[in-house]
Amino acid sequence: MSGVADIEAAIKNLDFDAVAQTYHEQNEFLIVEHFLRQEAVAPLTAEADQMRSDINRNYIPKHKKGGSVSYYTLAKKAPAILSLYQAPAFIDFLSRLAGARLLVCPDDDPHACALYFYTEPGDHIGFHYDTSYYKGARYTVLVGLLERSSSRLVCQLYKGDSTRQIHELSVATNPGTMVFFNGDKLYHAVTPLGPGEERIVLTMQYVTNQGMGPFKRLFSNMKDAVAYFGLRSLIRGAKAQPV
Repeated sequence: MSGVADIEAAIKNLDFDAVAQTYHEQNEFLIVEHFLRQEAVAPLTAEADQMRSDINRNYIPKHKKGGSVSYYTLAKKAPAILSLYQAPAFIDFLSRLAGARLLVCPDDDPHACALYFYTEPGDHIGFHYDTSYYKGARYTVLVGLLERSSSRLVCQLYKGDSTRQIHELSVATNPGTMVFFNGDKLYHAVTPLGPGEERIVLTMQYVTNQGMGPFKRLFSNMKDAVAYFGLRSLIRGAKAQPV
C-alpha cells in the first residue's frame, strides 16, 4: 500500500463525525495520533533524510532557531511528500473538516509544503500564529516524521476569545501524528531541542483563495526568506510572479 491508498485508508479509519466535532469544539484545531501508519510514513521520512544537504539554517534572536527546506526543493526531490500534499482524497477530507473548499498554495509560495528540521540544541520557535496573507483563510497541516526529542508543540486554544479560558496543550509530533488547524486561530510554539535530540516535521499549507495582493506577497516572501528558507527562495518567488 502506498500513496493515494495510504491516505484513503487513514481517512477511512477515522470516525469523521467525532473528529469534526472535536475540531470545531477546539476552535478549528485537531490532533490525530497515528493518522498515518508506519509504512506510509517511511517513504516521507526517507525523502526528508535525503534532503539534509538542502537545509537552510535560520536564527532570529529570542524567537526562532532551526532548519527548513522549501517547497521548491520538495517539488524537485520529494515525490512521495508532494503526492500526499496534492492527494485529492486528503484535500477533500480537510475541506470537509474546515467547512470550505481548500486549495493547495500557488507554486510561487515556498511555504506551500515544507520540512522543518530541529537538529541542534536550542532549536525552537516562539509563540505565533500562521497568519494568512492570502485573500482567504490559510490552514496548516503538520505531520510528524521523526521524533527523538523532548521538544513539544505547545498550543494555546481559545487565545483571543474573551468568552473562553485559554487551554494549553503540549503535543509530541510522533511519526504519523497529524495536526490540523486554522492558522489565524491557533497560537502555538515549539519548545527548545535538547542535546543529542532530533525532530523533523512536514508542514503543508492550504488556502480558501489562492489570491494575494502584491504587497502582501512581498511581505510573505521576505518573512519566509529571513525566518525559513533563505534569500534564494525570495528571489525564486519573485521570478515566479506573473508579469
